[in-house]
Amino acid sequence: MKELVETLAKALVDHPDMVTVDLIEKEKSCVIELRVAQDDMGKVIGKQGRIARAIRAVVKAAATKEHKKVTVEII
Repeated sequence: MKELVETLAKALVDHPDMVTVDLIEKEKSCVIELRVAQDDMGKVIGKQGRIARAIRAVVKAAATKEHKKVTVEII
């Protein structure tokens, strides 16, 4: 999951070296924290949050194979 979010985020931003992804695992759920440069925040969120919703949808679809609940937080 972490690699998936990192790959998606690096493809969207102007400063891919500033992208960091942290994974916080619990029993049946995970929280993925995505941090990007301040200038790239709008590119990751998108107009009305459409890109952020798309990233969350892709990660949720990938998480169903592992029977986990995944939350993506953009910080």
